[in-house]
Amino acid sequence: MNKKTPVKTDLFASKAPLEWAIVSNNTLYTAQIPINKEGAVVVGGIEAQTRQTMDNLVHTLKCAGVTCNEVLQVMIYVTDRSYLATVNKVYAEYFEAPFPNRAAIVVAGLAREEMLVELVVYAQASK
Repeated sequence: MNKKTPVKTDLFASKAPLEWAIVSNNTLYTAQIPINKEGAVVVGGIEAQTRQTMDNLVHTLKCAGVTCNEVLQVMIYVTDRSYLATVNKVYAEYFEAPFPNRAAIVVAGLAREEMLVELVVYAQASK
C-alpha cells in the first residue's frame, strides 16, 4: 500500500478539499494556479499569471525538497491558444534541457473565471 503524504507549503490555504501537492511512491503530484498569498488571482494578463503560477510551482517543489530538474511532466492548460507563446517564454526561464515532457491544452475555462493558465506537474521525489 502506497501512502500519500501532503507537502506543506505557504500557499493560500484553499477551502476546497485539496492539497497543493502530494508525494506517493517517490512521485510528486501538484497542480498550480496563478494566485497570490491572499488567494486572489493575479492581474496583469497571461505573463503575470504564468510567472505567478511558475513561482508557486518552484515554492511547492522546494517545500518537497525537489527542484525543477526533477520535474518529469507538465500539462499546461490555457484559455486561449494565443497565450502559448507567452507561456513558453516564461516557462523557458524556469526549466533547462533536458526539458520535462509536456502537453499544452486549450480549454474553454478554468475553475476560476479570471484564470488564464493552470499547470499540472509530476516530479521525481525522494519522500
